[in-house]
Amino acid sequence: MKFGNVDNPQDIDFTLPKDHPDTLKVLNKSPSEKTNVFVGCPNWNKSDLKGFYPRGTKELLEYYSRQFNSIEFNATFYRIFPPEQFEKWYSKTPNNFKFFPKLNQEISHWKRLNEDINPVIDNYLYSALNLKEKLGCIFLQTPHNFTPKDFQRVVSFAESWPKEIPLAIEFRHTAWFNDHEVSKDLYQLLEENNISNIIVDSAGRRDIMHMRLTNSRAFIRFVGANHQCDYSRLDDWIQRLKNWKDVGINDINIFVHQNIEKESPLLSAYLIRKMNLELGTDLKIPNDDSYGQQIVL
Repeated sequence: MKFGNVDNPQDIDFTLPKDHPDTLKVLNKSPSEKTNVFVGCPNWNKSDLKGFYPRGTKELLEYYSRQFNSIEFNATFYRIFPPEQFEKWYSKTPNNFKFFPKLNQEISHWKRLNEDINPVIDNYLYSALNLKEKLGCIFLQTPHNFTPKDFQRVVSFAESWPKEIPLAIEFRHTAWFNDHEVSKDLYQLLEENNISNIIVDSAGRRDIMHMRLTNSRAFIRFVGANHQCDYSRLDDWIQRLKNWKDVGINDINIFVHQNIEKESPLLSAYLIRKMNLELGTDLKIPNDDSYGQQIVL
């Protein structure tokens, strides 16, 4: 992910904002005794995750899904795959594995949530639902120039989305978060429709960094800077997630990106190890005997 890339990450203030006052209210509405935690990379592409796969590995998804318990599935942004392909992916992964697919670009970027998107959504879901119980949470990424002037499109989209299918939305224009009246209306809309408000932690876009949860799912897209500060940034996230877990958050979904993606599994392994220590999770550390041995706590 190149989003928010900077040349001087050491000069960025990565301090996490304080929780929005309504985040605790949201979490207190329906506290959970168990928190489901899923950590993954944005894809299982061998050309991106160089050095991750043992030499000779042919079934990449099978291997990846036995190292991680989830995938932020970006391939579905570029293409709507047929149902048969989703069935194959389903069959290649363990029972506890989850896919978090991105909605297709025709919906978000070409038609920009216009009123004629419903047939495209129906087509997308007809295929994606073949993931069955391995479907985690579908997410929508809006374009960087999609502004609050199109708020009514978001309203129509949110209210028409099938309520039985988990959904998260990422907004990239600063006005969604930094105009008080807009953000208030947006958060209310997302809460009323049980839609997760995606948090993007990226070096060059601190203007959209927020801590406002709109349901009991924290959907976090962490964008590393391929710099040593990435590890201290994750340490801060561990403490925040621990706080949310203590008040009964239901789902934590965190996906680790890097501008040089081959380092994503290494950073993810560090995160998972720390989560196991601090949050009491019992997640497999990817490539613990080889790749993971490079981790320094």
